[in-house]
Amino acid sequence: MITLTKNSVRALVAACALAVGSAGVLAAEGGHHYTKQDWTFSGPFGKFDKAQLQRGFHIYKEVCSSCHSLKYIAFRNLGDEGGPGFSEEQIKALAEEYEVQDGPDADGEMFMRPGKPFDHLPKPFPNDEAAKAANGGALPPDLSLMAKARAGDIGPNTGITLFNDLIRLVWHPLTTYQEYGPDYIYALLTGYEETPAELEDEIGALNYNPAFIGGNKLAMAPPLSDELVEYTDGTPMTTEQYAKDITAFLMWTAEPKLEERKRIGINALIFLVVFAGLMFFTKRKLWSNVDH
Repeated sequence: MITLTKNSVRALVAACALAVGSAGVLAAEGGHHYTKQDWTFSGPFGKFDKAQLQRGFHIYKEVCSSCHSLKYIAFRNLGDEGGPGFSEEQIKALAEEYEVQDGPDADGEMFMRPGKPFDHLPKPFPNDEAAKAANGGALPPDLSLMAKARAGDIGPNTGITLFNDLIRLVWHPLTTYQEYGPDYIYALLTGYEETPAELEDEIGALNYNPAFIGGNKLAMAPPLSDELVEYTDGTPMTTEQYAKDITAFLMWTAEPKLEERKRIGINALIFLVVFAGLMFFTKRKLWSNVDH
């Protein structure tokens, strides 16, 4: 049995305050404020916009895939429920645009063949060393989980294991902002600026971007610009729109079961509310004739 003393309660309250305060610090990590964007997948009832996911994949294919991989995504995943919603014919045609290494054949030789729906999207480089050599020594990261990798952990470390676990259990799900990662990616893609004169020596041949979480300089040049990728659905072809579309797509690659998870969560909450009500009235019925 755990006994909470007055000092323990004070420590718990202080730790909870720290947890709430950490959420605000997270948004400004690295000295840059990441503005909350309006995402269709936000909130407990949020869903992906299929048209936006398809545009985002188009941007990845035309722009990002020359350097970045999506190693956890197969062509057939593009037709999964809750995803971009490509048809089987579209997926098959898309996969056939790529050459995939297969084998060995009867002679023990590897060979190239057209891609098939069960194949994963091919990597732009055969290995990390080749990727570094083609990018001035910088290794372009895989983008499959990037939207979640930048989500951050706001759980506080109070130094008291029992209270730490309790705070994480209660506060972490309530204060974690799952759209922080997408907000960061959008800010990064739209955050390139001219290098200030006083920082030219420090930035050198790199690119100045104050939104970069690792500092203010990075090897990647601005990947997006107005009119870079053609849209056929009338969507504005601006850098900001491109950034939103590719960011939404990367959120899907990081959490392809987001819609299913939210649907199950809502159903579970409804069940628990109904169950609690039934238990309450059952208790009242059973004990209504018993003297207290």
